[in-house]
Amino acid sequence: MLLAVLTVSDRCSQGLATDTAGPAVVALLRQQWPLAEIHTALVPDDEEQIAAHLQQWCSQGAALVLTAGGTGLGPRDRTPEATRRVIDREAPGLAEAMRVRGAAQNPYAWLSRGVAGLKGCSLIVNLPGSRRGAEESLNAILPLVKHGIDIAAGGQTHP
Repeated sequence: MLLAVLTVSDRCSQGLATDTAGPAVVALLRQQWPLAEIHTALVPDDEEQIAAHLQQWCSQGAALVLTAGGTGLGPRDRTPEATRRVIDREAPGLAEAMRVRGAAQNPYAWLSRGVAGLKGCSLIVNLPGSRRGAEESLNAILPLVKHGIDIAAGGQTHP
């Protein structure tokens, strides 16, 4: 199984900060899918670069593509826009579940604009850019993601 994690951060891509969210997300994926091939990349908050990576990984058959960062209200936060350009269909329940779980710990989670959806059989999910936010969000939806990947691939229809 191919999985992918894209960290989106101007500061990390310029070497001004260390990416902690991307490695944390990879660690959670390794726990769930220890034999998976996991691709990673780090890009600035650039809509074209984000969309290009998402498109590439989906065309390579990634079952799951996660982004970390670029989902806030900042002027350069463009990950949701890039994701919407790539996906065929949204899966809004995943983003809603992440915001609900996150807001129980931190009310600023309601400001996240992250989206989720399908490009062919690939599930794309936007996570927050902080390590804690990314981990909490992914943990909130992991059981759903596992089932969603199976359904998207044409597997079982209901648990």
